[in-house]
Amino acid sequence: MKLRNGLSAAIGVAALLAPLAAAAHFQLVYTPEVNLTKAGDVPVKLIFWHPFENGHVMDMDEPLEFYAINRGKKIDLKNTLKQIKFEGAENAATAYNASVPIKRSGDYVLVAVPAPYYEESEDIYIQQIAKSYLNLNEVPTDWMEPQGLATEIIPLNKPTNIVAGSTFTGRVMADGKPVPGVEIEVEYMAAEPSMEEDKPKDPTASPMPGGALVAVSDDDGYFTFGVPKAGFWGFAALGSGNTKEHEGKELSQDAVLWVRAYDVK
Repeated sequence: MKLRNGLSAAIGVAALLAPLAAAAHFQLVYTPEVNLTKAGDVPVKLIFWHPFENGHVMDMDEPLEFYAINRGKKIDLKNTLKQIKFEGAENAATAYNASVPIKRSGDYVLVAVPAPYYEESEDIYIQQIAKSYLNLNEVPTDWMEPQGLATEIIPLNKPTNIVAGSTFTGRVMADGKPVPGVEIEVEYMAAEPSMEEDKPKDPTASPMPGGALVAVSDDDGYFTFGVPKAGFWGFAALGSGNTKEHEGKELSQDAVLWVRAYDVK
């Protein structure tokens, strides 16, 4: 059973290996290159998946919203969505290809607001409101800004060039207010999607023993995680949103953030 109930904020900022039987659900907003040097249409995949172990893929309904923010301007991307079948190691499920028109230098904050997903094994709905980032020409514009979502993680480190071996700090928010004592599952994208074949590449790491890696936000909503390895890292603040029910059942409205880490060479 995944952890989806609040822990005391007195725990503060912590990282622990939680003894969870189930692997973490993670909403991906994925493109392999996040630091861009030329304009153009950038392909993106939206997948609801277990990317650490190339595990079960969950069917996605069409997202309620999918857009990018560049220099404070919203760019609607729903018309670029194309339904696909993404074939994980265990099963195939509905996912989406899309694209982002990159024109001006700066950050592009990609936001996906999916329809709630019914998780039968837990008898709850899960809605993971996800953000990821692209940047053109190393010009910082939007990455540190909140996007006014129902719940979100605001990065305090530039999310497109985290240094492996350093730390990442984020702040969990809901309707513009910090969320204390919330559990943040941490996921390494060991199996990255192939953009050409709608299936994953071979995993580059194995899941940690002991279950999902978890941090806990402090009294002001902050958490810090030591990033041990280059690649994509995801953070999911479980149940951080204020909407707690959907169609008569419990809703876990989660904030998801993806960052990219690099080795120093």
